[in-house]
Amino acid sequence: MPKVLVLHGPNLNRLGKREPDIYGGGTLAELNERLRTKGGELGLEVETFQSNHEGDLIDQIHGAEERVDVLVINPGAFTHYSYAIRDALASVSVPAIEVHISNVNAREPFRELSVTAPVTRGQIIGFGFHSYELALIAAVTLVRGRA
Repeated sequence: MPKVLVLHGPNLNRLGKREPDIYGGGTLAELNERLRTKGGELGLEVETFQSNHEGDLIDQIHGAEERVDVLVINPGAFTHYSYAIRDALASVSVPAIEVHISNVNAREPFRELSVTAPVTRGQIIGFGFHSYELALIAAVTLVRGRA
């Protein structure tokens, strides 16, 4: 069964408490369960990991090459300035899909730039938790070699 690693960046552990008008009321645990369920429906094994620490995310990206078929990553605020995460994504052969819960392009101007997007296969933004589910559908397409 193809395996997808979903990486949640900083502050996503605060889902359900953090700005529910932007991120909704669901928790990270609820999102992860939803992803495992959707993954099962799509024939994917879904592993999740969240960290507020850049190095932990980089270690997960590096380790992904030996154990997963696709990365789904919401780098959180690291999206806008972490060249280290960008370089980690570029250094592995595993295709990555960038996701965001909110439409980052409709928010503060600093959120409009993603330094990680150029080294991913694509971005899915602005659909709430459904952004992640759409990324799993895209992951199936990548695994089957149709993208």
